[in-house]
Amino acid sequence: MAHRKSDEPAGKKIRLGKLDMNEYFAKRIDYESALAEVQTAMLHVQQAYYHSGRRAVIVFEGWDAAGKGGSIRRLTEPLDPRGFHVWPISAPRPDEQGRHYLYRFWMRLPQRGTIAVFDRSWYGRVLVERVEGLASKAQWERAYREINEFERMLTDDGVRVVKLFLHITKEEQLKRFVERLRNPYKHWKITSEDLRNRERRPQYEAAIHEMFDRTSTEDAPWRAIAANYKWQTRVEVLRRVVEMLGAGVRLTPPPIDPAVQKEAAAALGISAKAIIGGKGGKKGKRKKTG
Repeated sequence: MAHRKSDEPAGKKIRLGKLDMNEYFAKRIDYESALAEVQTAMLHVQQAYYHSGRRAVIVFEGWDAAGKGGSIRRLTEPLDPRGFHVWPISAPRPDEQGRHYLYRFWMRLPQRGTIAVFDRSWYGRVLVERVEGLASKAQWERAYREINEFERMLTDDGVRVVKLFLHITKEEQLKRFVERLRNPYKHWKITSEDLRNRERRPQYEAAIHEMFDRTSTEDAPWRAIAANYKWQTRVEVLRRVVEMLGAGVRLTPPPIDPAVQKEAAAALGISAKAIIGGKGGKKGKRKKTG
Protein backbone atom coordinates (compact mmCIF):
# COMPACT_ATOMS: atom_id res chain seq x y z
CA MET A 1 0.00 0.00 0.00
CA ALA A 2 1.33 3.45 -0.91
CA HIS A 3 1.80 6.16 1.69
CA ARG A 4 -0.28 9.35 1.86
CA LYS A 5 1.71 12.56 1.46
CA SER A 6 -0.34 14.37 -1.12
CA ASP A 7 -0.38 17.86 0.33
CA GLU A 8 1.57 20.10 2.66
CA PRO A 9 1.27 19.69 6.43
CA ALA A 10 -1.43 21.74 8.13
CA GLY A 11 -0.48 25.37 8.60
CA LYS A 12 1.94 25.50 5.67
CA LYS A 13 1.36 26.90 2.22
CA ILE A 14 0.64 24.45 -0.56
CA ARG A 15 3.40 24.51 -3.15
CA LEU A 16 3.17 22.17 -6.10
CA GLY A 17 6.93 21.74 -6.33
CA LYS A 18 7.00 20.24 -2.84
CA LEU A 19 4.53 17.42 -3.50
CA ASP A 20 5.89 13.87 -3.44
CA MET A 21 5.33 12.81 -7.05
CA ASN A 22 6.78 9.31 -6.68
CA GLU A 23 4.00 7.49 -4.80
CA TYR A 24 2.40 4.67 -6.74
CA PHE A 25 0.88 1.20 -6.55
CA ALA A 26 3.36 -1.33 -7.89
CA LYS A 27 0.75 -4.06 -8.34
CA ARG A 28 -2.70 -3.88 -9.91
CA ILE A 29 -4.14 -6.17 -7.23
CA ASP A 30 -3.10 -3.68 -4.51
CA TYR A 31 -4.68 -0.82 -6.44
CA GLU A 32 -7.92 -2.68 -7.08
CA SER A 33 -8.18 -3.73 -3.43
CA ALA A 34 -7.58 -0.18 -2.19
CA LEU A 35 -10.01 1.25 -4.76
CA ALA A 36 -12.77 -1.18 -3.81
CA GLU A 37 -12.34 -0.28 -0.14
CA VAL A 38 -12.61 3.47 -0.63
CA GLN A 39 -15.44 3.14 -3.15
CA THR A 40 -17.47 1.21 -0.57
CA ALA A 41 -16.71 3.92 1.98
CA MET A 42 -17.83 6.56 -0.56
CA LEU A 43 -21.13 4.74 -1.06
CA HIS A 44 -21.70 4.78 2.69
CA VAL A 45 -21.01 8.52 2.71
CA GLN A 46 -23.55 9.10 -0.06
CA GLN A 47 -26.18 7.06 1.77
CA ALA A 48 -25.52 8.97 4.99
CA TYR A 49 -25.96 12.29 3.17
CA TYR A 50 -29.20 11.08 1.60
CA HIS A 51 -30.70 9.87 4.88
CA SER A 52 -29.69 13.01 6.79
CA GLY A 53 -30.55 15.49 4.02
CA ARG A 54 -26.99 16.80 3.85
CA ARG A 55 -25.47 18.44 0.79
CA ALA A 56 -21.94 18.49 -0.58
CA VAL A 57 -19.95 20.18 -3.32
CA ILE A 58 -16.78 18.61 -4.73
CA VAL A 59 -14.57 20.83 -6.86
CA PHE A 60 -11.95 19.42 -9.24
CA GLU A 61 -9.25 21.67 -10.64
CA GLY A 62 -5.89 20.71 -12.10
CA TRP A 63 -3.61 20.75 -15.09
CA ASP A 64 -4.90 19.62 -18.47
CA ALA A 65 -4.57 15.79 -18.69
CA ALA A 66 -4.09 15.50 -14.92
CA GLY A 67 -6.77 12.80 -14.65
CA LYS A 68 -9.78 14.73 -13.40
CA GLY A 69 -12.19 12.78 -15.58
CA GLY A 70 -10.81 9.38 -14.59
CA SER A 71 -10.88 10.31 -10.92
CA ILE A 72 -14.48 11.52 -11.16
CA ARG A 73 -15.51 8.28 -12.86
CA ARG A 74 -14.03 6.19 -10.04
CA LEU A 75 -15.54 8.50 -7.45
CA THR A 76 -19.07 8.20 -8.82
CA GLU A 77 -18.89 4.61 -10.09
CA PRO A 78 -20.31 3.00 -6.93
CA LEU A 79 -22.90 5.69 -6.22
CA ASP A 80 -26.64 5.79 -6.77
CA PRO A 81 -26.98 8.05 -9.84
CA ARG A 82 -30.02 9.74 -8.32
CA GLY A 83 -27.88 11.16 -5.53
CA PHE A 84 -25.21 13.08 -7.41
CA HIS A 85 -24.68 15.24 -10.49
CA VAL A 86 -21.44 15.89 -12.36
CA TRP A 87 -21.17 19.34 -13.93
CA PRO A 88 -18.47 19.69 -16.63
CA ILE A 89 -17.63 23.38 -16.80
CA SER A 90 -16.42 25.07 -19.97
CA ALA A 91 -16.92 28.53 -21.44
CA PRO A 92 -20.18 30.25 -20.44
CA ARG A 93 -23.17 29.68 -22.74
CA PRO A 94 -24.71 32.70 -24.50
CA ASP A 95 -27.50 32.87 -21.91
CA GLU A 96 -24.91 32.91 -19.12
CA GLN A 97 -22.77 35.64 -20.61
CA GLY A 98 -23.47 39.10 -19.29
CA ARG A 99 -24.47 37.73 -15.88
CA HIS A 100 -22.27 37.52 -12.81
CA TYR A 101 -19.83 34.65 -13.32
CA LEU A 102 -21.11 32.87 -10.20
CA TYR A 103 -24.65 32.77 -11.59
CA ARG A 104 -24.23 29.48 -13.44
CA PHE A 105 -22.77 27.83 -10.35
CA TRP A 106 -25.62 28.96 -8.14
CA MET A 107 -27.95 27.22 -10.60
CA ARG A 108 -26.06 23.93 -10.20
CA LEU A 109 -25.82 23.69 -6.42
CA PRO A 110 -26.93 20.38 -4.88
CA GLN A 111 -30.43 19.64 -3.68
CA ARG A 112 -31.18 18.19 -0.26
CA GLY A 113 -29.47 14.83 0.24
CA THR A 114 -27.32 15.07 -2.90
CA ILE A 115 -23.75 15.77 -4.02
CA ALA A 116 -22.66 18.11 -6.83
CA VAL A 117 -19.33 17.43 -8.55
CA PHE A 118 -17.75 20.24 -10.56
CA ASP A 119 -15.23 19.31 -13.25
CA ARG A 120 -13.61 22.75 -13.19
CA SER A 121 -15.40 25.51 -11.40
CA TRP A 122 -15.74 29.16 -10.38
CA TYR A 123 -11.96 29.17 -9.96
CA GLY A 124 -11.70 29.71 -13.69
CA ARG A 125 -12.01 33.44 -12.93
CA VAL A 126 -8.67 33.47 -11.07
CA LEU A 127 -6.96 30.88 -13.30
CA VAL A 128 -7.74 30.69 -17.02
CA GLU A 129 -9.56 34.03 -17.19
CA ARG A 130 -6.72 35.72 -15.35
CA VAL A 131 -3.87 34.17 -17.36
CA GLU A 132 -5.61 34.39 -20.73
CA GLY A 133 -6.65 38.01 -20.16
CA LEU A 134 -10.38 37.20 -20.31
CA ALA A 135 -10.94 39.09 -17.06
CA SER A 136 -9.43 42.42 -16.09
CA LYS A 137 -7.06 42.61 -13.13
CA ALA A 138 -9.73 44.41 -11.13
CA GLN A 139 -12.18 41.57 -11.89
CA TRP A 140 -9.95 38.65 -10.93
CA GLU A 141 -8.55 40.47 -7.90
CA ARG A 142 -12.10 41.06 -6.66
CA ALA A 143 -12.95 37.42 -7.34
CA TYR A 144 -10.92 36.12 -4.38
CA ARG A 145 -13.24 37.93 -1.98
CA GLU A 146 -16.34 36.92 -3.97
CA ILE A 147 -15.31 33.27 -4.01
CA ASN A 148 -14.55 33.18 -0.30
CA GLU A 149 -17.91 34.77 0.46
CA PHE A 150 -19.69 32.38 -1.90
CA GLU A 151 -18.12 29.35 -0.23
CA ARG A 152 -18.71 30.77 3.23
CA MET A 153 -22.42 31.11 2.44
CA LEU A 154 -22.46 27.47 1.38
CA THR A 155 -20.65 26.17 4.46
CA ASP A 156 -22.71 28.38 6.78
CA ASP A 157 -25.79 26.79 5.22
CA GLY A 158 -24.46 23.32 6.01
CA VAL A 159 -22.93 22.41 2.64
CA ARG A 160 -19.62 20.55 2.79
CA VAL A 161 -17.15 21.92 0.25
CA VAL A 162 -14.24 19.75 -0.92
CA LYS A 163 -11.65 21.32 -3.24
CA LEU A 164 -9.07 19.15 -4.99
CA PHE A 165 -6.24 20.20 -7.30
CA LEU A 166 -4.61 17.46 -9.38
CA HIS A 167 -0.95 18.16 -10.12
CA ILE A 168 1.20 16.50 -12.77
CA THR A 169 4.71 17.46 -13.85
CA LYS A 170 5.37 19.11 -17.18
CA GLU A 171 7.08 15.94 -18.39
CA GLU A 172 4.10 13.73 -17.50
CA GLN A 173 1.72 16.17 -19.14
CA LEU A 174 3.74 15.99 -22.38
CA LYS A 175 3.60 12.19 -22.26
CA ARG A 176 -0.19 12.24 -21.88
CA PHE A 177 -0.64 14.81 -24.64
CA VAL A 178 1.33 12.61 -27.05
CA GLU A 179 -0.74 9.59 -26.03
CA ARG A 180 -3.94 11.47 -26.78
CA LEU A 181 -2.66 12.57 -30.17
CA ARG A 182 -1.74 9.01 -31.13
CA ASN A 183 -5.01 7.45 -29.95
CA PRO A 184 -7.96 8.14 -32.30
CA TYR A 185 -10.39 7.61 -29.41
CA LYS A 186 -8.68 10.31 -27.34
CA HIS A 187 -8.19 13.02 -30.01
CA TRP A 188 -11.18 14.89 -28.65
CA LYS A 189 -9.48 15.28 -25.30
CA ILE A 190 -6.81 17.67 -26.56
CA THR A 191 -7.44 21.15 -27.95
CA SER A 192 -5.43 24.12 -29.11
CA GLU A 193 -6.35 25.71 -25.78
CA ASP A 194 -4.57 22.88 -23.94
CA LEU A 195 -1.43 23.49 -25.99
CA ARG A 196 -1.59 27.23 -25.38
CA ASN A 197 -2.06 26.70 -21.65
CA ARG A 198 1.03 24.50 -21.56
CA GLU A 199 3.13 27.31 -23.03
CA ARG A 200 1.96 29.55 -20.19
CA ARG A 201 2.58 27.04 -17.44
CA PRO A 202 4.76 29.38 -15.31
CA GLN A 203 1.99 32.01 -15.32
CA TYR A 204 -0.58 29.36 -14.40
CA GLU A 205 1.56 28.02 -11.58
CA ALA A 206 1.86 31.51 -10.10
CA ALA A 207 -1.91 31.93 -10.35
CA ILE A 208 -2.51 28.50 -8.76
CA HIS A 209 -0.29 29.29 -5.78
CA GLU A 210 -2.03 32.61 -5.23
CA MET A 211 -5.37 30.81 -5.46
CA PHE A 212 -4.24 28.41 -2.72
CA ASP A 213 -2.99 31.25 -0.53
CA ARG A 214 -6.10 33.39 -0.83
CA THR A 215 -8.95 30.88 -0.98
CA SER A 216 -7.89 27.93 1.19
CA THR A 217 -9.97 28.46 4.32
CA GLU A 218 -10.65 26.42 7.44
CA ASP A 219 -14.11 25.38 6.26
CA ALA A 220 -13.18 25.00 2.58
CA PRO A 221 -9.48 24.09 2.36
CA TRP A 222 -7.62 23.12 -0.77
CA ARG A 223 -6.07 19.67 -1.09
CA ALA A 224 -3.34 19.17 -3.69
CA ILE A 225 -3.05 15.63 -5.07
CA ALA A 226 0.13 14.30 -6.70
CA ALA A 227 -1.27 12.87 -9.95
CA ASN A 228 1.65 11.50 -11.99
CA TYR A 229 0.40 7.95 -11.35
CA LYS A 230 -3.25 7.41 -12.23
CA TRP A 231 -3.93 4.50 -9.87
CA GLN A 232 -2.52 6.38 -6.91
CA THR A 233 -4.43 9.52 -7.90
CA ARG A 234 -7.81 7.82 -8.05
CA VAL A 235 -7.46 6.15 -4.67
CA GLU A 236 -6.09 9.30 -3.05
CA VAL A 237 -8.94 11.41 -4.44
CA LEU A 238 -11.51 9.03 -2.96
CA ARG A 239 -9.68 8.92 0.36
CA ARG A 240 -9.69 12.70 0.58
CA VAL A 241 -13.37 13.00 -0.31
CA VAL A 242 -14.41 10.29 2.16
CA GLU A 243 -12.25 11.85 4.86
CA MET A 244 -13.66 15.35 4.40
CA LEU A 245 -17.30 14.45 3.79
CA GLY A 246 -17.34 11.81 6.50
CA ALA A 247 -15.86 13.94 9.28
CA GLY A 248 -18.39 14.26 12.09
CA VAL A 249 -21.10 12.47 10.09
CA ARG A 250 -22.78 9.28 11.26
CA LEU A 251 -22.14 6.81 8.44
CA THR A 252 -24.09 3.86 9.83
CA PRO A 253 -27.57 3.35 8.30
CA PRO A 254 -30.58 4.64 10.24
CA PRO A 255 -32.84 2.12 12.03
CA ILE A 256 -35.89 0.84 10.23
CA ASP A 257 -39.12 2.79 10.65
CA PRO A 258 -41.11 0.95 13.37
CA ALA A 259 -44.34 1.39 11.40
CA VAL A 260 -42.77 -0.16 8.29
CA GLN A 261 -41.32 -2.96 10.41
CA LYS A 262 -44.74 -3.79 11.85
CA GLU A 263 -46.48 -3.59 8.48
CA ALA A 264 -43.82 -5.75 6.83
CA ALA A 265 -44.08 -8.37 9.54
CA ALA A 266 -47.83 -8.65 9.03
CA ALA A 267 -47.70 -8.59 5.24
CA LEU A 268 -44.84 -11.06 4.89
CA GLY A 269 -45.81 -13.36 7.74
CA ILE A 270 -42.56 -13.04 9.64
CA SER A 271 -41.62 -11.95 13.12
CA ALA A 272 -40.88 -8.25 13.63
CA LYS A 273 -37.81 -9.28 15.59
CA ALA A 274 -36.65 -11.42 12.69
CA ILE A 275 -36.51 -8.32 10.48
CA ILE A 276 -34.02 -6.68 12.83
CA GLY A 277 -32.05 -9.88 13.30
CA GLY A 278 -31.88 -10.59 9.59
CA LYS A 279 -33.64 -13.95 9.92
CA GLY A 280 -36.73 -14.89 7.98
CA GLY A 281 -39.29 -17.59 8.58
CA LYS A 282 -43.03 -17.88 8.86
CA LYS A 283 -44.87 -17.23 12.10
CA GLY A 284 -45.88 -20.23 14.14
CA LYS A 285 -44.39 -23.67 14.64
CA ARG A 286 -42.50 -25.44 11.92
CA LYS A 287 -43.42 -29.01 11.07
CA LYS A 288 -40.73 -31.45 11.98
CA THR A 289 -39.18 -33.45 9.16
CA GLY A 290 -37.22 -36.65 8.88
